[in-house]
Amino acid sequence: MQWDAVMRVLAALEAAAVDYVVIGGVALNFHGLARTTEDLDVFIAPDPANVARLRTALHAVYDDPSIDEIVAEDLCGDYPAVRYVPPGAGPPMDILTRLGERFTYENLERERYDVDGQAISVATPATLHRMKRGTVRPVDQQDAQRLAEAFDLAPEKPR
Repeated sequence: MQWDAVMRVLAALEAAAVDYVVIGGVALNFHGLARTTEDLDVFIAPDPANVARLRTALHAVYDDPSIDEIVAEDLCGDYPAVRYVPPGAGPPMDILTRLGERFTYENLERERYDVDGQAISVATPATLHRMKRGTVRPVDQQDAQRLAEAFDLAPEKPR
C-alpha cells in the first residue's frame, strides 16, 4: 500500500471534520510496529451528518460516483460496515461504526498523532490489543502479542 495515499485520505477526513479513528494494520504502523497491510480500517461516529462528511472527504480525494453509495442508513443501521475500493491506487477501506456489541466508535480509546504536520486520530495500543486478541485470524493474534510486548499490556483475565 502506498503510504502517501493513506495520508491523503486521512488529511481529507481531517479537513472535512469527520469523527474517525484509525484501527487495524495502519494503526499498528502509527504506533511504531511495522506491519504490512492492504487496506485502511477506520471507525467513524455513527451519525448521518458524519457519514455525509465522510462522503465529502472521499470525494475530495477520488473522482468516484460510487462514494454516494456509502449511506447513513447502512452505517447507522443494521449494516455497520462497508468496504470502499477507490479507483486507481488508493487504499481499499473498511469503514465501520461498530463491531458487534463489543466495539463501538464511542468506546474506542484514541490518541491524536502529528504525522509530518498532519493530525490524525488513532486507536490506542490498549484498544488495538483488546480488538485483536482472541480472534481467529493468526495475524491478529500476532499483532496482539506484539502490542502486549511493546506496550507492556497485561493479558485479559478470564471471565
